[in-house]
Amino acid sequence: MDVRADGTENFVIGVDYGTLSGRAVVVRVRDGKELGSAVFDYPHAVLTDALPAETSGIEPARLPGDWALQVPNDYRDVLRQAVPAAVADAGIDPAAVVGIATDFTACTMVPVKADGTPLNELAEFANCPHAYVKLWRHHAAQPQADRINALAKERGEEWLPRYGGLISSEWEFAKGLQLLEEAPEVYAAMDRWIEAADWIVWQLCGNYVRNACTAGYKGIYQDGKYPSEDYLAALNPDFRNFVSSKLEHTIGRLGDAAGYLTAEAAAWTGLPEGIAVAVGNVDAHVTAPAARAVEPGQLVAIMGTSTCHVMNSSGLSEVPGMCGVVDGGIVDGLWGYEAGQSGVGDIFGWFTGNGVPPEYHEEAARRGLGIHAYLTELASGLAIGEHGLIALDWHSGNRSVLVDHELSGVIVGQTLATRPEDTYRALLEATAFGTRTIVDAFRNSGVPVREFIVAGGLIKNELLMQIYADVTGLRLSTIGSTQGPALGAAIHAAVAAGRYPDARSAAEAMGAEPGAVYTPIPANVAAYEELFREYRTLHDYFGRGANEVMHRLKAIQREAKAPLLPARVPV
Repeated sequence: MDVRADGTENFVIGVDYGTLSGRAVVVRVRDGKELGSAVFDYPHAVLTDALPAETSGIEPARLPGDWALQVPNDYRDVLRQAVPAAVADAGIDPAAVVGIATDFTACTMVPVKADGTPLNELAEFANCPHAYVKLWRHHAAQPQADRINALAKERGEEWLPRYGGLISSEWEFAKGLQLLEEAPEVYAAMDRWIEAADWIVWQLCGNYVRNACTAGYKGIYQDGKYPSEDYLAALNPDFRNFVSSKLEHTIGRLGDAAGYLTAEAAAWTGLPEGIAVAVGNVDAHVTAPAARAVEPGQLVAIMGTSTCHVMNSSGLSEVPGMCGVVDGGIVDGLWGYEAGQSGVGDIFGWFTGNGVPPEYHEEAARRGLGIHAYLTELASGLAIGEHGLIALDWHSGNRSVLVDHELSGVIVGQTLATRPEDTYRALLEATAFGTRTIVDAFRNSGVPVREFIVAGGLIKNELLMQIYADVTGLRLSTIGSTQGPALGAAIHAAVAAGRYPDARSAAEAMGAEPGAVYTPIPANVAAYEELFREYRTLHDYFGRGANEVMHRLKAIQREAKAPLLPARVPV
């Protein structure tokens, strides 16, 4: 099944769309061997201050706080640049490629016309922020999320417990309601409110198929239906037909073919026209098969700018603060659970960019080290608790278990003797405490966590991995691939191309072997238990209503920055 008639090998392409770049990997169908890869950085990266200067002939619109936008053509450029480069790096004949699949950040939303054209590519909306892609970390829809949650709780909506009792401001409905209420002209012009995970597949095969993963986790699609029109109208009368007119569409099963590569996409990628294009997927969920973690109790954490935790279970339970539980959300036949942390690598990057003095950067450069490696080396020499600090990892809000993006970061215990390496280690530990909180939530709700597997760019930090093992008390193994999401996408491409019957069998043959393994150190586990109790005290004090100072500060900040963004579309 994995060779052509002439005896040569077959290959598939996995394309992983991250926050700042897209990466393509060429994978052999027979055994999952990664033969070549390439990365393309998005030219516009993430828009947080203003729209691109080249989008119109007038001054680019400014963006308020908590906005995060992207330019959809950057995603097409990944296909044009990274895919041909990966094929060249692999040194294979493109004619031997039998399928391509993609994974994407989520919830990342694109407002489009009926033919898939993003609204920002229309001249009349080129300088309108709401016409652009709203990236997963766009958190400006928190007021809408608050109303969604309050109304759902008041009405006893049956779908709310499937999301841990709270819908995130990152998800489809909150962002869609913000669009309606702040830019009704854009909302009216929009024919489809579509996940970027599905939009890029549409670009490849010419078919719009809504993937089951984002529909369930991000789109409140449960038991074959969305929230009712009555509920939506109670939020806003003009939101009544949001599902039927903007969102609802044919749902594709993970691993199925959404269609086949068009002539245009074949020209972009250099791949054969007509090869299978898999239904879209999410970067975290697609990684589980790559890690061979498709059985109940195997928790996979994909650690990069943020962290997403995914795990299968044989049963349905209500876990407070989870992102969602979806039947078949990861693999068919099991309930797929998702939780997450909105900021992890982003927090470390923020600190090195803003909190580390020049002499540290200079010393790191003198020694031929990156600043993260240098700080990690210094932090490794500290005893647990020696820095005297506790931090809350909420610099980008809290996704799980509080589901509140109005929360913000805290560092307690700083003195005039506190050094950068002290704070750096405290931030590493804070993210581990956040993951421990998620693990505890699962266990306390009757969802066992038996294994902890980590993928993503942060697995190269050995100190961080050992801290996570010690804080969670779990044996931690890393995936043996540096491109876990792209490998997972390639596995789904092989299934879509008919080379394997399902993701489970494909994962068995193509999944990565385990990488490094970290075992909890008993003395460290005991020391971190004491610090974790302090973390939980702060967590509950600032996050569960005892002190609403973070929400008040956010309100003050918005008032101070307003009005940076016009409420209506510029004419």
